[in-house]
Amino acid sequence: MDATDLDYRARTQSGCIPPRLVSRLLELGHAETVEFGAGHGEWFCAREWARLLGEQGRRDEALEILAPYLASGWWTAIRTTAELLESWGRADEAIVLTRAGMKAGHPMALEFYARLLGRHGRSDEAFTLLQAHIDDGLLAAALVDVAKGAGRDEKAAELLAARIPDEHRCDTPWCCHGLDPDTAIGLLATIRERQGRIDEAIALLRTRDVTSLNGRDQLADLLSRHDRTGELRAYAAAEELGHAAQRLAELLEERGDVDGAIAAFRQADDSAASNPNSAVQLAQLLARHGQGNEAIEVMRHQAEARNGDDWILHTLSDLYLEQGRPEDGLAHLDALAAARGGEEEWDLFWLRLPLMAACDRVDEAIEQARAHPEGGTSYAARHIAELLAGAGRTEEAVAVLRPHAPANSHDLAGYLIDLGRIEEAVAVLHQDKPRPPQPSTTVAWSDEPPF
Repeated sequence: MDATDLDYRARTQSGCIPPRLVSRLLELGHAETVEFGAGHGEWFCAREWARLLGEQGRRDEALEILAPYLASGWWTAIRTTAELLESWGRADEAIVLTRAGMKAGHPMALEFYARLLGRHGRSDEAFTLLQAHIDDGLLAAALVDVAKGAGRDEKAAELLAARIPDEHRCDTPWCCHGLDPDTAIGLLATIRERQGRIDEAIALLRTRDVTSLNGRDQLADLLSRHDRTGELRAYAAAEELGHAAQRLAELLEERGDVDGAIAAFRQADDSAASNPNSAVQLAQLLARHGQGNEAIEVMRHQAEARNGDDWILHTLSDLYLEQGRPEDGLAHLDALAAARGGEEEWDLFWLRLPLMAACDRVDEAIEQARAHPEGGTSYAARHIAELLAGAGRTEEAVAVLRPHAPANSHDLAGYLIDLGRIEEAVAVLHQDKPRPPQPSTTVAWSDEPPF
């Protein structure tokens, strides 16, 4: 096995049986196919089969399955094997295996190795390894995590404080090379919170330029954890992205105060009319608590204000389906389409197909889909096949998808598996040939273009 080839196929899920279809094979009783694939270069089969063997106490057999992948030196195989060993209570073996990967130069191995050491009573050793890499954001986060067990919170805080300049702040997390100031502030605040110095942590987080990452606001989360609801309310009223209001609403919902959670969204953004993210969260909150019609109204306003935003219309269509109002949903989509001039590209048109199917109009939906200017494309074929399969017409779904392989190979193979045509499904997946592996390089990673 070649590590570069394995990595490419695993990352792109091309030329192999992907995880979703491995699960489907097992669900439908085709374990022998997964076992065979595990021994013949199918990584996702091997990973799942090894896990199942481990659960059955057949751990040596599990390791034998993974051995050829390990022998390639592929980091993903090393990590997966180490995680299994750790889950079986064999942490020492996991540490030895991961250390070998680290010495081989795998760029992600140091973080995993250090965290593994920290979980098994060797936090001081992990801290010593990591402190030389404080300028790497991921490794700095790992350093903060192992510092507690090592009793070296103050040393970690000192290293982070030295990387927070008095003046300069980055506009984005990607401004600076290495550890940017806002990330350093967040990590230092984590230490101060852990030490019980909550006011210091709050004061630090109020100095950030970039307040949210991946839709979460660390200050809002901290205020919520420490029941400082009044401060969280004040922050939510001032924070422009809506993430503090989201955390306030989550906190109130957790406490059973649904009306308060709804009010938090509405007060933060004037009935959520101008912030689509807040509107979607408000609609989902309303739907969770039996107020589906009110949820639809929230999204109707959004759809009319942003007519043509597919994700807004998708959310609205899903709500109509969940509330058993597909006819109303179709009427609203028709009105919105008329307001746009009557013509719809496929990314908007297909949203009506599940609504039509829910109205027992599958044949009409298929006819309209095929008549659409984009109805002959591979992406349209996927939606048409889904309609057919949902109506129990899986053979027809296969016929629709087959001319578009390999573009729709995963969907086509899934329907073939449902029909029990396993060998044919695997053959379809293997038609999706991955590109030839690029020549290996002695450079483990680079922060220079192209990325």
